[in-house]
Amino acid sequence: MANQARKPIPYGLASYKRIREENCYYLDKTNYIPLLEETGKFLFFIRPRRFGKSSLLTVLESYYDINRQEQFEFLFKGTYIYDQPTSEKNSYLILKLNFSQIDPHLDKVEASFEEYLEETVLLFGQKYRQFLGDDYFEMMRLKKTVYGKVRFLLNYVGRIDHKIYILIDEYDNFANTILTTAGQVAYQKLTHGAGFFRFFFNVLKGAADSMDSGVGRMFITGVSPVTMDDVTSGFNIGQQISLHPQFNQLLGFAETDVMTMLEYYGLETTDLLPVMRSWYDNYRFAAETKQTMFNTDMVLYFVKNYLRQNALPEEMIDQNVRIDYGKLRHLIVLDRRLNGNFSQLLSILSGQSRSPVRVVQSFPVERLTKPDNFISLLFYFGLLSYTETGELQIPNETVRQLMYSYIREGYQDVDVFNVDLWRLAELVYRMAYHGEWQAVFQFLASAVQQQTAIRDYLYGEKVIQTFLLAYLSVTDYYIIHTEAEFGKGFVDLYMEPFFGKHADVAYSYLIELKYLSRAETTDQALTEALAEAKTQLQQYATDSRIVKRSLGSQLIKVALIFSGWELCEFTHV
Repeated sequence: MANQARKPIPYGLASYKRIREENCYYLDKTNYIPLLEETGKFLFFIRPRRFGKSSLLTVLESYYDINRQEQFEFLFKGTYIYDQPTSEKNSYLILKLNFSQIDPHLDKVEASFEEYLEETVLLFGQKYRQFLGDDYFEMMRLKKTVYGKVRFLLNYVGRIDHKIYILIDEYDNFANTILTTAGQVAYQKLTHGAGFFRFFFNVLKGAADSMDSGVGRMFITGVSPVTMDDVTSGFNIGQQISLHPQFNQLLGFAETDVMTMLEYYGLETTDLLPVMRSWYDNYRFAAETKQTMFNTDMVLYFVKNYLRQNALPEEMIDQNVRIDYGKLRHLIVLDRRLNGNFSQLLSILSGQSRSPVRVVQSFPVERLTKPDNFISLLFYFGLLSYTETGELQIPNETVRQLMYSYIREGYQDVDVFNVDLWRLAELVYRMAYHGEWQAVFQFLASAVQQQTAIRDYLYGEKVIQTFLLAYLSVTDYYIIHTEAEFGKGFVDLYMEPFFGKHADVAYSYLIELKYLSRAETTDQALTEALAEAKTQLQQYATDSRIVKRSLGSQLIKVALIFSGWELCEFTHV
């Protein structure tokens, strides 16, 4: 297939109609439409950012809109639903809302919300004028508030024997922003008691419950269950389907989908698929499912960039998938101190938090920082995902790198630790290309010596291990494995060269870390710890996977011995 004949990649394009008009590459998910209909009338679906939620809503809008009957063939020919349509095809008036359009500034948010609703109601009337009688517009003019207009719209449509499909995209967008920028009190004014956002959902629920309701179906998407719990007192407005196994693949790419796409664009799957697996795969949204999913945006970003430059992207992480640190800041920082949730991040990154955890379906904001709820929130954000055995772990290298950055920014945010990352990156470069590993650890040890506040946080081997991980990852010369099983043991740190991106990295590293408390530190204890580290390193180095992955580089084995926070021994074995 000639390059010019290949379909454009719809990176950054959410509109299904435009995807069809521009003949873009499209992964058909319309086989889920009948299943969604069978599951319930009012559905609530959470997925991490950039997983294709907005695009899904435009598919539903295109399929159900009564005004698009004549466009059905153009929009859906070649898809599953074209050959097997449901009885509800093109049978709804669509009321679509996107709350990312609301100004989240605390002094403007309510006015912005009401203005947006006014505009939506106005455009709805113009779009469906042929189905609405003249009395609709006359009676609408008598309504004094926008909430009254929404209520009237929903009830009137039911009276004329039509039904509305309500689609709400990014329902929690402005509420989350207010929570992270203005705090919990300001957020609760929106979502509790007489808050305008809570009242809006009360209007929807009241209309849905009425005998002659015009609300036929509702589909709501977001990134967190917190706001829905707060505005509806716990999901009584609909059914939370985010954790249902049958919807695990509703969004995202399965590995077979990625292979098909790579082959379509003439790309080599043998070389590229392992890289994409490592960086973009391993999302499971139900403990019972075996199928892992790739992030939609990450796949499109990678393929588009690879086609443009015939090489891996300069930045493996698309900036669009980054969750703003501010959205996590209020969870791990309290009164300029790092709270218990920061320790949770450290445990997760060090591989200690792997036991089976039940992801909770909902919890109010005041319980957000409870450990189980915090872990659940990380799951919904896509920072954790189920393993095949029902445990939770970081899904891929992209998320791991994001988590490392949260650790670094957390230390910096509370003035605990701040280093020159440019200088550190230069030292890691020399570590990678010239084997000058000592300078990296001397630099970090010296910074800890000078910045005494960090010492309160460096206790125990796992915490120090995670501290090192967070700072060794400032560059992408290496894929860093921690607690990986090699040579019948679990290596503390294996710095595997990222040859796919940096083919000329000259050195790889096995690092064994030993920790002694101040009270335990004696000459004999240091000698024994060093001897044990050397034995373990020699054992790890014989593993055939280490030999294969390090091939083309010189493998250096390093023992680090800590006494409390102090690095008292670092040796090339």
